[in-house]
Amino acid sequence: MAEQDIFPYLQPTAATPAAALPVMRECAWDFVRDAPVLRGGVPVIVLREQAVAVWAWNALHTERFRWPCFSAGYGNEANALIGQSYQPETKRAEVQRYIEECLLACPYISAVTGMTVEAAGDRLTVSFSIISIYGEIKMEVEQDVG
Repeated sequence: MAEQDIFPYLQPTAATPAAALPVMRECAWDFVRDAPVLRGGVPVIVLREQAVAVWAWNALHTERFRWPCFSAGYGNEANALIGQSYQPETKRAEVQRYIEECLLACPYISAVTGMTVEAAGDRLTVSFSIISIYGEIKMEVEQDVG
């Protein structure tokens, strides 16, 4: 019996090379209204880095494990911090971890860098850069951790 049969979870998995991924496509998103962009009732489609930004925005604003229409790997778990009596530094660190886990689930995203977390009461503003196969995308999101 081969070692891989005994311990299949120990086998390294290679990342999908960028060339093997199809061009990313998403429905354009109005980040201010938090709604899809429609033209004549038809969704506007964006490609590449704009599509990655839309995917990231929506994944970060979707509570993980809440909606059965999404896979278990999709969404953000920062809502789990609401009502927890963690120290502010612990909440900041957990928000960073949750955001990184959420974004790195996308095969088009290779890294999340330069993350800063600013607190105002129970609200955290998180700024960071997403390194995607299409380049760098700057993003800022707010998380309620009351």
